Amino acid sequence: MDQDDHPLLTGLDARIAAIVAPTIVDMGYELVRVAVLGRENPTVQIMADRKDGALIRVEDCEAISHAVGAVLDVNDPIAGVWTLEVSSAGIDRPLTRVKDWNRFAGHEAKAETSMPVNGRKRFVGIILGADAQAARLRLQDGTDIALPLQDIRKARLVLTDALIEATSTQKTPS
Repeated sequence: MDQDDHPLLTGLDARIAAIVAPTIVDMGYELVRVAVLGRENPTVQIMADRKDGALIRVEDCEAISHAVGAVLDVNDPIAGVWTLEVSSAGIDRPLTRVKDWNRFAGHEAKAETSMPVNGRKRFVGIILGADAQAARLRLQDGTDIALPLQDIRKARLVLTDALIEATSTQKTPS
């Protein structure tokens, strides 16, 4: 898998991604995001895309869930009871990989950083793309900003008519 294909994760999320990614990739999917939510009875949330660019279906999520559930049961990265949730990334998807920032260049996104960039942590703007170090946005005031990838806490596309139109042309699997 190319470095641009990896979600930018840390901690337990990164450990789980390392465990499940090979299975997901072998099945013909791409790992978009892993998030462990909650503490007492955590939910392991996995978002995936189809490698062929087609829209992900419920059957795809079921297949991923069965395969990934088995892999996680064997590797046991979380003590105690946990729940697995597999879904598509959706239209207003999180931007977790360099390739996402480049694929959706020209669309609007919201991003939040863990460290201030130019005195602030929250940004809204048009995606200009990304490289291995930073994602770039054109802010609403017309200035361009580079957000260091390692400092992005969360980022996602903003649901707009242009985004809906662009994603409605995706093919459905046969």
